[in-house]
Amino acid sequence: MENAIRDWRGRAYLPGPVPADRTRMFRLALAAMAAISPLQYGFAALLAREGAGLTLLAAWIAAQAAGALPALHLVRRGRLGVRPALAAGAALSAAGLAAAGLAGPSWPLALAGYALLGGLGAGLVYGVCCEVVASWYPERAAARVGLITGAFGYGAVPLLVWAGLAPGATPAAFVTAAVVAAVVVGAAARGLRAAPALWWPESLDPRTHALDAARLRVTPDAARQFLLPQALRTRALPALALILTCAGAVSVFDVIVVAATGAWAAVALLVALNGAGRSLAMRCSERFGRRRTLAAVLGSLALGQLLLAAGLAAGVGTAGAGMTAGVAGHGVLLWLGVVAAGLGGGAFYPLLASLVREFFGVERHGEIHAVVYSAKALAGVGAVALAAAALSAPATALLAAAALAALPALAAPRLRLPGLPATLPA
Repeated sequence: MENAIRDWRGRAYLPGPVPADRTRMFRLALAAMAAISPLQYGFAALLAREGAGLTLLAAWIAAQAAGALPALHLVRRGRLGVRPALAAGAALSAAGLAAAGLAGPSWPLALAGYALLGGLGAGLVYGVCCEVVASWYPERAAARVGLITGAFGYGAVPLLVWAGLAPGATPAAFVTAAVVAAVVVGAAARGLRAAPALWWPESLDPRTHALDAARLRVTPDAARQFLLPQALRTRALPALALILTCAGAVSVFDVIVVAATGAWAAVALLVALNGAGRSLAMRCSERFGRRRTLAAVLGSLALGQLLLAAGLAAGVGTAGAGMTAGVAGHGVLLWLGVVAAGLGGGAFYPLLASLVREFFGVERHGEIHAVVYSAKALAGVGAVALAAAALSAPATALLAAAALAALPALAAPRLRLPGLPATLPA
């Protein structure tokens, strides 16, 4: 700390050379996130139909969300290395994917293998990869983390295409995905390492970066560096958690409800846009601001629910087969709904992570974001409740989902930086 440089807010930096393999580490993290994607979006589209499948998905989401916080805590404290954490994540994620493909009607095996082991493994991989990438790209952490979380969305597309073309091969597809996850995440475990504490690339003056007026107007820094107990006492943190709960429930529900139509090309497009929309949203947020972009993303998600409801209604009127009327019956409205819901269905995750950094600072960002991300456990319950309601009344469930997305869209622009003194308007 004696050689550290401090900016005008007192934050410390230790500039150092950029390692030659920084780009390779980013790519390894990207590949690892793509490899675990079938655990959520593959299962939601292919196996979460009703009853037991929906319950397993909710349990997996809860385990995945809960696994990120302790993993980050141990890694940041130096009690768990990146390599053993990712090695464990590789084994657990592979076990979860294999169980999803082979468990069949065995409820105990599916619960223990897919939901618990697979969920904890995905939480380890997700949390550690985000932490490592953010540590090596402190000057653009939000954009880089947004890119790798995008891979967590679109990584399931190959599995969905395979299973859509050959429905009988779904178990084999999940077993193959298990092998891929073990190899890819295992390779990431060998290559990834966290940056030294307070590291900053020496090619960029941190004091100049901290004083960049153009950047501060759009993405201001936190008023101070919050500790986790201090962040828990603010109004902003529960607001962010509530937004994630509502939007997360709608995002997973959309995959289930579109898969129920039998339109597998639409499912693949939805999941692909879920991932790609994250990178697009982060680019827009650097120009227009995080809160405005978040409101637009949630608005797109809400609009998608209305279009999907109209598409399902058109399908029922044309084919008389409820949610399984198919692409021909649903027509253009289904595809428009898929595009709107896909662009909004994943982009809020990196935006909320960026707002945590913007509101509470970078020193405890991982821990505070893990608390916000743990609200995804409630989102899983909400998604299952919406999916269960959609079995008998899909249009009503989609309208309820539209309301869940629209309410936080209205609230997002009102989010304020915590820690600033209250002032009277001029």
